[in-house]
Amino acid sequence: MFKPSPNGRSRRCSSWSRPMRVAALLASLLPATVLALPDDRDQPINITADTAIRDEKQGFTVYSGNVHMIQGSLDIVADTLTIYHEKEQADKIVAEGKPAKMQQRPAVGEPLVKARANIIEYYKIEDKVHLKINAFITQDGSSVTGDSIDYFITEQLVKADSQQAPDGKRVQVVIEPKVLRPEEDTADGPSASD
Repeated sequence: MFKPSPNGRSRRCSSWSRPMRVAALLASLLPATVLALPDDRDQPINITADTAIRDEKQGFTVYSGNVHMIQGSLDIVADTLTIYHEKEQADKIVAEGKPAKMQQRPAVGEPLVKARANIIEYYKIEDKVHLKINAFITQDGSSVTGDSIDYFITEQLVKADSQQAPDGKRVQVVIEPKVLRPEEDTADGPSASD
């Protein structure tokens, strides 16, 4: 966080550790229900692919070649899609591609959340999406880029990491001005007529 100093320059707010500042910033970018309309989980899963192999004993199905999966507003395009089903329903979905892509509408009337990564993992029990390798997520102009992005849907927590590689690649966050300004419209500060 940055606070303006009396001379107009920015200074670091020392009360928050760096990870807490990043987590708070990332969480503020995406709405609480960022990845699902309420009834998406109750919709049937429709998949098209060039090939499909189901292994009942191991508990998974692998779809390969031009894979397209739709469940409600959830739309995934990948080279390979693996659905793990320990029980009758999909417990974990892994999409792989160069990149794999997904999009979903968080709520009626809300802009789409779009994500891409070389590997996209959805964990149903944890209600978590994990984007790995060249991860990117965006909604309404704001975005987060990193090597790895986790979104914990129930906790409303977004966590992004980048390998501290010699090339200096780091987490990148872009915040649209409209995300930062909602309080200005309702603030009781001095008006232009004062």
